[in-house]
Amino acid sequence: MFLRHLLSPVSLLASCLVCTSSFASSLFPEITQPVDANDRFVFYSHGYIVEGDNPTPIETKHGFGIYDFPAIKEALADESYHLMAHHRPKNTDPFAYAQAFSERIRELVKLGVSPSHITLVGFSRGSFITGLTSNLLADVGVNTVLLAGCGRLIAKQHQDVQVYGHVLSVYEKSDRSGTCDALKAKSPHTLSFEEFAINTGLNHGAFYTPNPVWVEPVKAWILKKQAL
Repeated sequence: MFLRHLLSPVSLLASCLVCTSSFASSLFPEITQPVDANDRFVFYSHGYIVEGDNPTPIETKHGFGIYDFPAIKEALADESYHLMAHHRPKNTDPFAYAQAFSERIRELVKLGVSPSHITLVGFSRGSFITGLTSNLLADVGVNTVLLAGCGRLIAKQHQDVQVYGHVLSVYEKSDRSGTCDALKAKSPHTLSFEEFAINTGLNHGAFYTPNPVWVEPVKAWILKKQAL
């Protein structure tokens, strides 16, 4: 039975997977058996504002409004894959988290799950973490979806960071995060790199809710790549 969505490190892998207590699992829950080699997984990493205890924080400085983490998980869930959406603690170190994240992905691969059946999806800070994790999995090549997240990934101090596997970038035209063209240019070893823009006028807040304008094409892309 496929998991719909998961709310916390404790319940993250309920029924088909097991979490264990360790320092690493405090960053990203450790995955242990049983895992079926035919299983498909999608990992969604939320934006910075959600870090902490509140799954529906409200951004007031720029007027982005509520970040509806539960609704996004519900919209991204699908019977074709296990959706994992860890609610990160406040002020999580993205580099340490990406390292722990990549280790969990490697565990799945060691258990027989095909890299093409694993998709990392991240928005904003979560997109930065997703990009870092993709970079750490250069030899694995999982699918990678970046939502409004190429700002830090193309910063001068992160010029060595590349993405791998099949990659999809989605950005909002009114958001300063903009296109991932520069990331594509410095990532020559991807299997494919696609990008499209949405035009809601909602700036960064376009991804705060499960707007079908981005959810539907992202899910379609995930299902297509996981079917390869």
